[in-house]
Amino acid sequence: MNNQWNELIYKFWSPIYDKFFNSGKFLKARKKIFQVEKFVNNQNILFVGVGTGADLEVIHHKDLNITAIDYSNEMLDKAKEKFEDSSIKFIKMDAQDMCFNDNHFDVIVGSLVLSVVPNADKCFKEMVRVLKPNGKIIIFDKFSPKDREISVFKKAIRPFIKLLGTDIAINFETLFKENNYALFVNEDTSLMFNGMYRKIIISKLQT
Repeated sequence: MNNQWNELIYKFWSPIYDKFFNSGKFLKARKKIFQVEKFVNNQNILFVGVGTGADLEVIHHKDLNITAIDYSNEMLDKAKEKFEDSSIKFIKMDAQDMCFNDNHFDVIVGSLVLSVVPNADKCFKEMVRVLKPNGKIIIFDKFSPKDREISVFKKAIRPFIKLLGTDIAINFETLFKENNYALFVNEDTSLMFNGMYRKIIISKLQT
């Protein structure tokens, strides 16, 4: 995967994305996450890889200071259409190279983005960089098993799945281990498909 390919493939996905990833079990999972995770009016909140705005639809976004980024113009356009009367700031931006200052956001939401970007490590590092100390990252994504490799079948189909714009073999434990110098996992909960999709809450410690 690379940015150019992702931009092309999500141009295709944009008209039908909500039918697959904002309905059924996915919508139920999003609602479950944001019924628990509450936002405060004076917080700076960043949605990384906001896509069509699926997460924004299940929160009370009014009076919140929200910035939402995505690399796909078409996905952003879908989100803007849904929230054209809101104060949400939608920006086209590469999640692997964000144009924000260090320690800027109180809360960062990353739903189905680490498995989509070409380099999950770069994206995760950027999320940590722009998060304030004592802030939190809310992750909803699919990851490979914690304590074993992916199956032979998944290894075989992985290249084809990546052509569709996502990766089924990102390992959160490896990702976290390489970036845990000032982080703490507050929650790691299985949400869908026998633990493939997880809700992970990370806090950035004061250094």
